[in-house]
Amino acid sequence: MSLNILIVGAGICGPALAMLLQKTNPQNNIKIVERFPSLRLAGQQVDLKTQAPHILRKMGLMDEIKSRCVNETGLEMVDSKGKQVAFFGASAAGESRPGLTSEHEIMRGDMVQVLYDASLKQDAEVRATSGGTAGVTYEFGQTITALNQSPNGVEVTFLDGQQARYDLVVAADGQGSRTRRLAFGKEVSDASFKSLGIHGGYFSIPRIQDEGSLARGHLAPGSRMIMTRTSDRPVTGVLLFTTKASPTLNAAYKESIEKQKEAFIEMFRDSDWQADRLMAGLAASEDFYAHELGQVKMDQLSTGRVVLLGDAGYCPSPFTGLGTNLCLMGAYVLAGELARQGNDVVGALKSYDEKMRPFIDDCQQYSPGTLSLFFPSSRLGIWSMLQLLRAVAKMSGLFSRSPKEDEHWKRIPEYPELKLTS
Repeated sequence: MSLNILIVGAGICGPALAMLLQKTNPQNNIKIVERFPSLRLAGQQVDLKTQAPHILRKMGLMDEIKSRCVNETGLEMVDSKGKQVAFFGASAAGESRPGLTSEHEIMRGDMVQVLYDASLKQDAEVRATSGGTAGVTYEFGQTITALNQSPNGVEVTFLDGQQARYDLVVAADGQGSRTRRLAFGKEVSDASFKSLGIHGGYFSIPRIQDEGSLARGHLAPGSRMIMTRTSDRPVTGVLLFTTKASPTLNAAYKESIEKQKEAFIEMFRDSDWQADRLMAGLAASEDFYAHELGQVKMDQLSTGRVVLLGDAGYCPSPFTGLGTNLCLMGAYVLAGELARQGNDVVGALKSYDEKMRPFIDDCQQYSPGTLSLFFPSSRLGIWSMLQLLRAVAKMSGLFSRSPKEDEHWKRIPEYPELKLTS
C-alpha cells in the first residue's frame, strides 16, 4: 500500500526519512515543507557515532559523509593564557571514552546538504525507472497552521491557506516543534521541554593563525564555558555556555537577534580568555543563534496519525552529542515499522514508539545536576575541575574500547522491507 505523507522540516530527519520511505515503496507520495525560504545550512559540528554510521552505511551515504568530515583531532582545555591544561584525543567510532571529538565529525550544514542532494538524486532515479508521478517533493517558505484528524487521515491547513489530506504527518521541525504543539496541544508541548539550566550561544568568527585542528575549551569564572572549534575550515566556530541566568538573557529569546547578541555580550564581555576577539566577532557575526538547552520528553511519540521524529520528540541536548544519532535511528525505525505493517499506520507508530524508547532513555541520561558540575563559579572551583579533567585525560585510555568491540550495530533492528544494503 502506498501512503500520502507530509514531513514538516527539511533538516536532517526529514530528508533521511523521505529517502527510506521512498526506497521501501516508490509509490509513496512524500511532501516535505520547510518554513525557511531555503535549506538551513547554519549550525555547529555534529557527531556521527554509535548507530549513526551504521545506518548511513546502510543508506549508501557513509562514503560521501566521510569525504566531508572535518579534521578535528581532539579537545584541549586551556587556562586564561591559552596554555593547555588537559587534552582529550578523538574517539574512534567504536570507542567509548571521555572527550568531545568523534571519529566522524561533520558540519551540520554539510550533513543537511548531503541528505537533501541524495534524496533528490534518488527521487529522480525512481521516477525515471517507475515512470510514476509519486515521489519526494520539497516546498520552502511553507509550514502548517492547523491539523484536523480523523481515523483515516489528517486534514492539514498550510500557511498560505491551502488544505490537503495525508495518511501521515511527521513532525521533524526541531526542539521547539510547532507541529507538536498543534497535534498535542500547547500545555503538553510546553511541558515536554525539560530545561538543563544552561544557555547557549553559537556563531562563527575569522580563524587566526595559531588555531589548528584542536577544539579548545575554557572555564571562566561566573559559571561560564567557552569553546572554539576550527578543524580545517577558514572560520572558527564559537560556543558560549552559561548556567548563570539573568533577566536580560531570559527575556532576549523573545526579542530580535541583535537583542540576543547584546545579552550574550553582556554575559561574556569580562571573561578571561580571548574576550575582546570573541565579543567583537559575536557582534559582527551573521550566523548567531542562541537558545536555552534542554531535553524533550514525551509520554507518547504519536497521536492519531501525527508522529514526532528527532528533536521534536526526544531531543537529548547538544551536550550528549547524540542528537544526530537519535534522529537517524528514529527515521530508520519509523520507516521500517511503516514498511513492515503496511496499511496499519497507527500500529506502526505504536511499534515505533516502543522500539525507540530504549535508545531515547540511553541518550537522555544527563541531568541538570550532573552538568552543573562543569560550570564552577569561582576560580578555586575552576582549578579543582581542571585538575580533575587533567587526571581523567591521563587515564582516558582505561575508558576506551577497541573499535573491534563496537556492538552498536547489533542493537539496530533489522528491516528487510527497507531494501537497504546489509
